[in-house]
Formats: sequence, C-alpha cells, structure tokens
Amino acid sequence: MAEETTNSSSNFIREMVKADVAAGKHGGRVETRFPPEPNGYLHIGHVKAICLDFGIAEEFGGVCHLRMDDTNPTKEEVEYVESIKNDIKWLGFDWQEHLYYASDYFETMYECAVKLIKKGLAYVCDLSPEEWESYKGNLTVPGKNPPGRERSIEENLDLFERMRAGEFPDGAMVLRAKIDMASPNITMRDPAIYRIRHAHHHRQGDKWCIYPMYDFAHPLEDAIEKITHSLCTLEFEIHRPFYDWLLEALEWENPPKQTEFSRLNLTYTVMSKRKLLELVRDKHVSGWDDPRMPTVSGLRRRGIPPKAIRKFCELVGVTKFNATTDMAFFEYCVREELNAEASRYMAVLDPVKVIIDNCADDFVDELDAVNNPEKPEAGSRKVPFAKELYIDRADFMEEPVKGYFRLAPGKEVRLRYGYFITCTGVDKDADGNITAIHATYDPATRGGNAPDGRKVKGTIHWVSAKHALPCEARIYDRLFTVEEPGAGDTDYLTQLNADSLKTVQGFMEPALAEIATGTTVQFERQGYFCKDQDSTADKAVFNRTVALKDSWSKKAK
Repeated sequence: MAEETTNSSSNFIREMVKADVAAGKHGGRVETRFPPEPNGYLHIGHVKAICLDFGIAEEFGGVCHLRMDDTNPTKEEVEYVESIKNDIKWLGFDWQEHLYYASDYFETMYECAVKLIKKGLAYVCDLSPEEWESYKGNLTVPGKNPPGRERSIEENLDLFERMRAGEFPDGAMVLRAKIDMASPNITMRDPAIYRIRHAHHHRQGDKWCIYPMYDFAHPLEDAIEKITHSLCTLEFEIHRPFYDWLLEALEWENPPKQTEFSRLNLTYTVMSKRKLLELVRDKHVSGWDDPRMPTVSGLRRRGIPPKAIRKFCELVGVTKFNATTDMAFFEYCVREELNAEASRYMAVLDPVKVIIDNCADDFVDELDAVNNPEKPEAGSRKVPFAKELYIDRADFMEEPVKGYFRLAPGKEVRLRYGYFITCTGVDKDADGNITAIHATYDPATRGGNAPDGRKVKGTIHWVSAKHALPCEARIYDRLFTVEEPGAGDTDYLTQLNADSLKTVQGFMEPALAEIATGTTVQFERQGYFCKDQDSTADKAVFNRTVALKDSWSKKAK
C-alpha cells in the first residue's frame, strides 16, 4: 500500500465519489480498477491512472482491481504481464487478491454477444475493412446500412457460431453491434464487437479464434467485476455512449459509471505504446528499461524514487482538460525528494591528478564526511586523504578568468571535508596538455577551517588516487530535441537527440563500492546518480538520475 494517499488534493472525481458514497450509491461501496493491456511496458502516463484508481479506492475504504485486458493475442506477452505487476508493486500499490484477466470472461462475453444477436442488436458483417470505410461515412456524412445488416437472427447466430468454430479466415467477417449508422458519434455507427484471430493466446491457448474488441470487452469486464467507478482517460469519452448502450441493452443491473479525466503528457518524450515499441524494436534505445525512456522500468533504472513519481502525479492534478507538463517540473519533483533522502558522496568524472608535494608518500588521513546535511540521522563516513588526489579538470584553470574561485596557480581552495591546498605548478606533456597539478596543503586546516580565520571562496570535491575506485557514469539528457516530438506531420524519429547519452570514465570514493544496485546518491557538485545493474566487481556503473541544477524553480519565479 502506498505510503500516503497520492491524490490528496480535491478534484472532480474525488468529489463525485464522495457524493456517491454519501448518497449510498452501490450500497456505499467503492470499487475501481486499473485495466492495462499487456502489449507493452507501463509508462509515466499510466502512473497517473494507477495513483488515481488505487488512491480513490484506498481513500474511501474500497478495493482496486488489477485487470489485464488481454483481448488481443497478437500483441500480448507474458513478459508484459509480469512487468506490469512488478511496476505497480514498486510504485507502492497492492491489488491484494484482486488480480483478474479479461480472458477469464471470454465465455461470458460470447454469451453476451449471442444475447445481442437474439435481441436483434448485433449482426455478422462480411465487408472488408476497405469496403466498410465506404459505408461508415465521416464527421459530416452519415453512414449507410451495409449489406447483411438485415440478416435474420437465425442466420446471424449460425454465422457467429461458425466464426467461433474456426470456419472462416482472419478478416473474413466481424460481429457488429446494430445501433445507428447515421449517429453523429461515429463510434456508435455499428461498431465491431468481435473479430476473427487465429492466434495463440498466452492464457487460453488455442481455445478461441474469435476475440472481443476492447470497446465491447471493457464495459463487460467492469460489470462482471461489479466496478462502481470506471475511471478512464479523455480519449475514451467518445466511447462512453457505447459503454452505456451495451450495458443497457444487456439489461445489466446497477451498472458501473465511466468517468474520464485528462491523461498525463510530458515534454521531450512520447507516450504512445506503438512509438515506444518502435524505439525498442529498432534499437534506438537499449530496451524498455533504458533510463531515457518514460517507462516505469526506465524511471526505476534511472534511480527516480517511486515517492517522487507519486508526488508529481498529485501535483499535476486531475482535470478534464488535456495539457502537456514541462519535463523540468517532473525533474524538480525528483530533485526535491532526492535532496531530502539521498546520501552524498564524491566522484570525479573528468579526472586530473593533483600531487600534494609537502605530503609524505605513505601519509593517509581518514576524514569525516557528512552523508546528508538534510538528514542528520544518516550519520557520517570516513574519506581517505593521501599524497595524490584526483579533481575534476573544470576545477582548475591555468589562466583564471575574473570571478573564477577554484584552483589556479598561486590560488588556495578548500577540499571538501579536507584541507586547504594551494597550487604551486603543473606538469605538461609534449603537446602542452596538463598531466598533473602540484600543490601544498596546510595541515592546520583539517576539516576545512583555518585557525587563523582566513577564508577561501572555492570548495572543490576530490578523491584519493590511491584509494579511488574506477567508475563509469552515464550522463542522460532528453531523448528528443523538441518539446512535442512528432507534432504535425513530422517523423518523431528525426527528432531523436543524438547526445541523449554520454559515457565518461572517472573515479569514486571507496565507500560507494558498498551501496546496493538501484541505490540513488548525490555525487557532490555533479548530480544525482543511481548504481546500475551493469556494475561489476572491477567497475561500478552509475546512471545520472537528474542534474543538480533546478531549471523549473527559476521558471516559476
């Protein structure tokens, strides 16, 4: 169960449920469901629905079902089923014993279709998809009745039974609801409710060769499970009339109510499962869990805490209007959580050696380093200091510009948790590149303070060369170069960011070797990084979760 009710702020869905409970509707019972199709991995857009479905149920003492909408065997895999379950648990939600599959209801759905035929409300249509286009009309032209719409009930029952028996090939015919070919709502113009698919189902095997369409299956699943509040994103609003028509036609007692809310969209990414699948299939990314992906598994691998994602969904809110949220705001939420919880360590990602000339070759000092100044209970650790160190190249300038307060010839800086050091010179190779920096340290400044009261403006991070461990840092940026990939007629693949991943080799303090895979920490002055599953005994691999710079708060001001 989540640590807190995610959608704690007021919204129109919460007020609706509150009113229903107060009025005793459904006996005061609240039962929601999250119904993913197992044809891909969950992404952050799904998380908003998950937080709402589970959060509403939890707040009103109800239950939320996890239901796999497995009605299309050509696109569904067990891998996706397991990933969905793992992601929801990782987010902090629990469906308890309420795990269901649409395929469990196939026989009931078939019987419902037969009932519609017997009531004269469904018929078998043998038009090809191309032929159907010429009959259904468009937004300004009403449809026209197709051939076969007036078949007898007996003939439709016979054809539908033969469809189930496997007598016809894929695409030969479909079963349609008989509603109104002139309806201004195109989805009500005799929508298909069953299709022929000679495909192996991951749970039903080869038992079925006809499968219900989603718009037909979804309201039946809700009704069978006695869902009270069916919460959907706005693209399903136009399908609600069929949802209500179907349950009324089947004379379902106390049917559920469908209510729509805005979906979650983020800048610099795509949320379409088809596009995400294409990115994975064509190897534009390393997989569904690539840290550049908006998938839950990608966010997890990147080191983003589930609490930060839930908080983000809460702050975005639940409305009736689609909008796109700035990625910088999501990163702000992540940074706020990590700033409070993540331990601090030192890592040098663009190393240059510093030799402390007045330090003995065998000298080692164990310095105290605070793990998290925002969290005193996190304690401290020891950081080794020795004659040779690594610092970042950006922290040294041979000819410093005005306002540069880091290390330079004749300049003094503070080593984080350590000593004051002063640069005395540099070593260069034949090409003039700096290979080492020479310095002296002041033993009286241990811990970063001078007894004589002198101050320095620059503080830099470092690691002991003798004790440092090699690390690889993967620096991730936005996957796309534009805020709305694919907008208009643009091919979204042409807008991929060629610099969305940069890999650098550096060194880290030895304490980082002890942290577990999946742990997110702050590399001081560098950003937040998560230890990746690719780490080995010889080299740790870290993914940058988010930079330290907060562009959102600057925008907000």
